[in-house]
Amino acid sequence: MLHQTSPWYLHFAQNAALIIISLFFLPLSTFILFSSYGLAFFFPQDGPRRRRRVRASRTFVPQTILITGVGMTKGLVLARLFYEAGHDVIGADFEPNGVQACGRYSRSLRKFYRLPKPTAEDGSAYYINALLRVVKQDRVDLWISCSGVASAIEDGQAKEVLERRSSCRAIQFDVATTSMLHEKDTFTQETERLGLPVPETYNVTSRDAVHKVLNQSPKRKSYIMKSVGMDDAVRGNMTLLPRRTVSETYNHVSQIPISDQKPWVLQQYIKGKEYCTHALVVNGKVKGFVACPSAELLMHYEALPSGSALSRAMLAFTKEFVARSAKSMTGHLSFDFLVDEDADEKGAKLMLKTIECNPRAHTAVALFSGQAQEVSKSYLSLLADNMVNGNGHSPESEAEPIVVPDHSAKYYWVGHDLISLVLLPLLQLVQGDTQLKDWVRGCSEFMAHVLFWKDGTFVVWDPLPWWWLYHVHWPGQFLVSILQKRRWSRINVSTTKMFLC
Repeated sequence: MLHQTSPWYLHFAQNAALIIISLFFLPLSTFILFSSYGLAFFFPQDGPRRRRRVRASRTFVPQTILITGVGMTKGLVLARLFYEAGHDVIGADFEPNGVQACGRYSRSLRKFYRLPKPTAEDGSAYYINALLRVVKQDRVDLWISCSGVASAIEDGQAKEVLERRSSCRAIQFDVATTSMLHEKDTFTQETERLGLPVPETYNVTSRDAVHKVLNQSPKRKSYIMKSVGMDDAVRGNMTLLPRRTVSETYNHVSQIPISDQKPWVLQQYIKGKEYCTHALVVNGKVKGFVACPSAELLMHYEALPSGSALSRAMLAFTKEFVARSAKSMTGHLSFDFLVDEDADEKGAKLMLKTIECNPRAHTAVALFSGQAQEVSKSYLSLLADNMVNGNGHSPESEAEPIVVPDHSAKYYWVGHDLISLVLLPLLQLVQGDTQLKDWVRGCSEFMAHVLFWKDGTFVVWDPLPWWWLYHVHWPGQFLVSILQKRRWSRINVSTTKMFLC
């Protein structure tokens, strides 16, 4: 993996190689694209068929849904689900550097709008005004925010403006709630205040503060430092502190850019399995929930059985957090958990501890694919107070069951797996850095995913976003990186995020 100090020619070669790989596979992808159109023409697919059946009902009144972030898997999945459920879907997203988002070409969208991205210089006014124009012009009933981490606070501001100046309702937390959940330090403080378990956590704004905590802690404890703000360059650094020697510890801490303006948290390291969750919260009630195994860069999704002890425990935590919060929350709520195993003379017991919260939609929403009616109904429960009979949905009741995935499908992204499981290990094999058996194992895993898993972006009845993602969007981003001499270490195919270094 390249980093900030890697020579520029290596970064150039990385971008150029990925563009060449895209061109190499372009004929195969194009064949799959037109084959999908032919297959969908001669053999009607479930999604469009469900939509026609719902729209044929005389009692159904479609709602107009605005979904931002359709260039990412999570936004695209929700757009397709609402399309299947018979509603009119409008998509919007940022398209920095003029590179078009793959979601704009989805069959599920009635319209697409390019939004101005909030910046430190211009603030959020242009972004919010653009959203408000879309809402008023297209008479949007519900805005579902699926934007990324960079615009979390601005989405909270937009929610307050939209609901104040139009009849549109928003699946998005307000500014105060978003800010509290978004920042690692304030989220930890709030969780402790609510009496829920979190790892031992300290706010630190100087290197002296870091060393003071480390010197006073028991020797058997280890800690991880996390930047309170968004910093791609250090996000993947999971170095355990203290290091093996005092000098190594001081050397590592000395390289961390820490100050009052750039605070960090020092969080106890828990050696256990990591899980993540995605929840839809409407008016203080959890309406949808899924839990799955997690990773630092999660690109393979498999839902935990909803009846499993771990899934039930994480759902209980989510419900308890929402119930104990002072406000009636509405938005997407995603927690990251670690399972802490504590052993004594009575045996071993497992404890869930939440380490982070993401107040936005999670890519795990892809695990709800195929459940259009259930998912759309849970979102539209926000409009229940304004609904009348004959709109195709009855108002939600307190006893309405929480929507969980009803299938065991597993999801991957073919572009990510092709590079990480096949091509990169092949390069390492040529260089003598890995063994043939390891490369064969990676190829076998890749083929198993292709044959038995589902791609997070591809569906037969809507294949163009998948084709566009790999042969226009990402090559465009790599070309921009070459022209602007941007250095990056990793990319997340599902969220289209490039981690700059």
